[in-house]
Amino acid sequence: MLEKCLVTVGIVFYAVVVPILEINDTHVFNQAWAPHARLHETWQLFTNTAIGAFSVWLVWGKDDLRLASLLTVFVTGGFLMAYWLRDGYGGSMVLTDGSEKMIVGINLGLFAYLLAILLAGLAVLIQKRRGTA
Repeated sequence: MLEKCLVTVGIVFYAVVVPILEINDTHVFNQAWAPHARLHETWQLFTNTAIGAFSVWLVWGKDDLRLASLLTVFVTGGFLMAYWLRDGYGGSMVLTDGSEKMIVGINLGLFAYLLAILLAGLAVLIQKRRGTA
């Protein structure tokens, strides 16, 4: 049960929390963004939420923690790659108002998604040690 809760926390980050944080004037409705960029943002939010819903079903309905954890790594890892490569394509986590969401001195997205990967890995490790994998 603990391992299911751990991986579910990571899923909630990308499937619920991020859409709540981004369906507003800083992202989806940001008039400073090109309409094409807003379309891609909305597409990404719908896709990640659908993957998250599927992953929750995998964890709680099918007891497939490994696949759900792998999907979490794909989604959150995609963000981490974009974050680490941001200088190469002109990306930034600084919002148009000049602010950046931080937690304990670390960008909120970086913190949450590293934590999601850590929790998914820990969940799989716990399941493996219990012999239920």
